[in-house]
Amino acid sequence: MDVQKSSLLAIFDAKQRLEVPLFQRQYVWNEDQQWLPLWEDIQRKFTEALEGRKDAPLHFLGAMVLDQKQTPTGHVVVRQVIDGQQRLTTLQIFLSAYRDFCRSQGCDALAAECDKFLFNTGMMADPQVDRFKVWPTQADRAQFTDVISAGSRDELERRHPLVRRPYARKPDPRPRMVEAYLFFFNQLAAFFLGEDGELPLAGTFPLSARVDECFQTLRSGLMVVVIDLQKDDDPQVIFETLNARGEPLLPADLLRNYIFLRAGRERLDVEAVYKQHWAAFDDNFWRGLVKQGRLNRPRSDLFMQHFLASQQGQDIPIKHLYVEYRHWVETKKPFASVSAELAALSRQGAAFRRIIQPAKGDAVFGLCSFLETFDIRTAYPFLLALMDLDLDAEAWKQVSDILESYLFRRAVCGLDTKNYNRIFLSLTRNLRREGFSIDGLRSVLLGQTGESGVWPDDATFREAWLQKPLYGPLNSPKLVHLYSRLNQTFMSSKAEALAFSQPPTIEHIMPRDWITNWPLPDGTRGLTFSELSAAPSDDVRAIATRKRHLAIHTLGNLTILSSALNSAQGNSRWEDKKIAMKNHSLLPINQSVVELDAWDEAAILDRAESLFERARHVWGR
Repeated sequence: MDVQKSSLLAIFDAKQRLEVPLFQRQYVWNEDQQWLPLWEDIQRKFTEALEGRKDAPLHFLGAMVLDQKQTPTGHVVVRQVIDGQQRLTTLQIFLSAYRDFCRSQGCDALAAECDKFLFNTGMMADPQVDRFKVWPTQADRAQFTDVISAGSRDELERRHPLVRRPYARKPDPRPRMVEAYLFFFNQLAAFFLGEDGELPLAGTFPLSARVDECFQTLRSGLMVVVIDLQKDDDPQVIFETLNARGEPLLPADLLRNYIFLRAGRERLDVEAVYKQHWAAFDDNFWRGLVKQGRLNRPRSDLFMQHFLASQQGQDIPIKHLYVEYRHWVETKKPFASVSAELAALSRQGAAFRRIIQPAKGDAVFGLCSFLETFDIRTAYPFLLALMDLDLDAEAWKQVSDILESYLFRRAVCGLDTKNYNRIFLSLTRNLRREGFSIDGLRSVLLGQTGESGVWPDDATFREAWLQKPLYGPLNSPKLVHLYSRLNQTFMSSKAEALAFSQPPTIEHIMPRDWITNWPLPDGTRGLTFSELSAAPSDDVRAIATRKRHLAIHTLGNLTILSSALNSAQGNSRWEDKKIAMKNHSLLPINQSVVELDAWDEAAILDRAESLFERARHVWGR
């Protein structure tokens, strides 16, 4: 066999048809498992190109195994795809989406250039087939030719409109290749045109220049491995070998081998430095799996990812960890020696363990517990950088107060988290470039603008606190954290600490199923959902019922109780419920509630106002 690396576009440059045999399976790739990871790879290379990172390592998209077929004279050369047909097909679909996006933005010359990698030109014996660079299995040909030949998104959607069957909740899905095209088109539009008015690159870099720069990246920065079989190679044996299921090496295993190979070259006492700096990483703790996105990853891989991101201030995809680490060490030379490199890894490994398993009494316990509860791990590179500064307890308290207020207020206001990675990497770069100060941290976060980064002020925070139905958008652990922090504000320094034998649970003071035992303020019964849907929009009881349904899930109507007391409450009347809470709940946050004679929308709003006055100080801006 002949093995060579090739740029993504080079394999589509020659006048040839890459034919998928009929015995191969149909196109099966989907968004979660294949399209999105492929787009993330491509997006990363696009971003590096637009940021001028010319020294970034090449990225390999995988391998293709091809077998030359005997081709009659006058026909386009045909190579049979033994392995990699899903990838090849998807890359053609991506190029088609790229072409049509360029055309939609007036970049017609670049769109025409894309066509050269989708269609063969010149003399062909069978133009209807030979003109395509890739030719899928028979069952997929109709949708594939539509995707490649339609020429625009609008035309493709006209050929494959959404169809909704009677009584169906959602329309039928379009053919899978059409869905792939639409996915990539949408991602390209969001990347180049921005979302919420924000572009991925600052300044006035013209769109035509940006799409051209990224197209050049497709030419040179994205690579594949092409394996051409020779006459005596058995395609089936090679296919089985490439797809054999062995126990894969973790990125951390590859990095260990790489580091200690260099340690031997420096004539270090490998046994001694292993015991001193690396032995802790061979503990079973580091192979424990943690869910990250769609997959479970070993802690060792997550640590190396966050360590490298912390050192570089750049987003590091975990699946490219080994290549990125090696490139960084060999080009940037951040360490004077392998000993210094191992010492840094050992020190930061202990810091990472401190972050993900904080001990009570540790100055970082509150912040790290909050980040875990709110599922915000994109802050870890910044925390690793801070831990290299050896901050004292008071400094950590101030850092914790700032970060928790920023993140908590955004959570209550329902603002998204997709920009956190960029924000925390920016903080990390600033820290390593300019040093660290509490005022600087606060200033950077206060300077964030737009929905993706703003630190909500008191007025915005108050409106969400009083009006938003946050039961659901904030899950139970997040709400328990909220009310536990507020409960502490009711306790004096002399109060006895309360400890739950089990975590407390969230209770609706006015229950979700309130209609039977909780009349409306005018004494009438609320409407059921079926009655509500049939009632006129100006019906008084309907208006009052809708208002109550909104109030049920707001923060003024929620509290924390022990799980046993919570389950015993059920949908009891207020007269019964407040007696049970008064007799059995020792939490100060509940004491003022049980003194009230009535619990209705007005009481819920009053309590929300009262709690907000405490919250704006607990999570001060």
